[in-house]
Amino acid sequence: MMRISDTVKHLIIINVIMFVGTVAIGEGLFANWFAMHFPKNEAFQPWQIVTHMFMHGGLMHLALNMFALWMFGTPVEQALGSKRFLFIYFSAGLGALALQLGEYYFKFIPAFNELIAAGFSETEILNMFANGRGVRGMSAIQVNALQEAFNFYTATMVGASGCIMGILAAFGMMNPNAELMLIFLPIPVKAKYFIPAILALETILGFSGQSIFGGANIAHFAHVGGAITGAIIMWYWKKTQFNRNRWY
Repeated sequence: MMRISDTVKHLIIINVIMFVGTVAIGEGLFANWFAMHFPKNEAFQPWQIVTHMFMHGGLMHLALNMFALWMFGTPVEQALGSKRFLFIYFSAGLGALALQLGEYYFKFIPAFNELIAAGFSETEILNMFANGRGVRGMSAIQVNALQEAFNFYTATMVGASGCIMGILAAFGMMNPNAELMLIFLPIPVKAKYFIPAILALETILGFSGQSIFGGANIAHFAHVGGAITGAIIMWYWKKTQFNRNRWY
């Protein structure tokens, strides 16, 4: 068994503490404080940009992410050092958030603008969001636009998956011939093929709105954003050959 590295161990501990807090205080209240809310939502707070990376939607979500963090994070930290590892980790988390929010805004803005064009003010629309219902006299098209915008207005993001996808991408670039496999498909595939395939699958699922786990609410574009960010950082470091000692 691989000995867990210090930074990975501390990250796992923080994630577990946050999960225990979610269970002890209540998912609704805890998520309202620390999950990432849509920036136009009144529940949004700046610290959620970071805290959502330590929140999880259930025990299985936490367990799978922490297992992946141990498996891939430990060799990456051992190879790069703690500071460089943390730089990739949090940068990937921010890249994941940026791409997922980009998708949300891409779908939210047309629906919101449709309501504005129909004569509703921004204040009226936000009041309808707060009340969870439309107003008398709205057409079916306007109700559909309201529902579409409301879905993204109330969306929240939790999980370390974007960070871990960045670490996975970095691991793959450092160890392209390492053999990896999915738990439910135990066929070894080299990292240089495995990771691009996972990235392509996440992109397809993101555009289709589907999931290989049935109706699970998965932020596929967050996974893509995290992986791309981690890959870009690792590519730049390999290209410029930074002095490893600078990052300890």
